[in-house]
Amino acid sequence: MNTTQTIQEKLQEVGIRPSVQRMAVMDFLMKNPIHPTIDMIYSELHKEIPTLSKTTVYNAVKTLSENGAIKTIFIDEKNLRYDADTGKHAHFKCNICGDVIDLPIKNLQIDMENDQNLFITESHLYYKGYCEKCKIKIN
Repeated sequence: MNTTQTIQEKLQEVGIRPSVQRMAVMDFLMKNPIHPTIDMIYSELHKEIPTLSKTTVYNAVKTLSENGAIKTIFIDEKNLRYDADTGKHAHFKCNICGDVIDLPIKNLQIDMENDQNLFITESHLYYKGYCEKCKIKIN
């Protein structure tokens, strides 16, 4: 199965009509797990699709996120970031270079013993600090 079919099937699975622009955004996110911003996505895709507008990228990302094809990451105070990996994992953001890195989660348990009748639909787990290449700069 080629990548185009995989992307098209993934979008259809979550009820999204696979337009050229949505497929391009999804393909970029799947091939570049750097947790990009709208500007980063637009900058890269505009090279391949010169007629692409930033509004179209924004709309594609919004549709993909609302339908669960991608995750919106709120770790950056200035910009939203996006992740094609919708599985359970945490994120780490370096305070110096700004890189956002996936962190696996093992045995994370929340104490729900206080019986608050909560129905959790979403959770975000973020860490901030210094990546390996930047922690050298602070020492």
